[in-house]
Amino acid sequence: MTPRTDWYLFDYGMVISTAPAPEDWRLLEQATGRRELESGTSPYWERREDFDAGRLTPAQYWGSVLGRDAGPDEVETLEGMDAAQWAHLNPRTLEVLETLRSSGANLALLSNMPDRMSRRYSAESPWVNHFSKLYFSGQMGLVKPDPRIFDRVAADLGATPEGIVFIDDNPQNISTARALGFQTVLHTGGTDLRAELARLGR
Repeated sequence: MTPRTDWYLFDYGMVISTAPAPEDWRLLEQATGRRELESGTSPYWERREDFDAGRLTPAQYWGSVLGRDAGPDEVETLEGMDAAQWAHLNPRTLEVLETLRSSGANLALLSNMPDRMSRRYSAESPWVNHFSKLYFSGQMGLVKPDPRIFDRVAADLGATPEGIVFIDDNPQNISTARALGFQTVLHTGGTDLRAELARLGR
């Protein structure tokens, strides 16, 4: 028997949004004076999980990227550039969201995202209107794939893990959610999300 779906739980980065463009990284590199920031071992990523979890302030995070103290105006500029580079949306995912929403499905979002970025998007971005519930790591003090963040979201939604379809691009997040009982879809660059949901009987 196919489990009942009470909620669709979407990740943001690389699911709703696409990757930053090369030009975005180039502009951020010019602003910081650092090179190859896109690389997974760069200063941009080195403390990103702490930033996503709310363990670092924007000044602390951008200071770690710069390798020196960051002034308030500089932090504000870099925060704006960072939000802009992750704001490119995936039209195929938006089409699926429109279809699900028009069919009356319950939609929620769970994203590893710094607090100020999440508040900026919540206030300014039309895509948030697809969702009844928004969960951001920087506001929760937890990051995926910590099982506690999934437990908290499921409890707040009032749903069992089996009643939630979780869509994310990170295999570790998917693995943790699946182990907890969530229905899962690993979203990669070539994923046909409509087909994957149909495979689950959705």
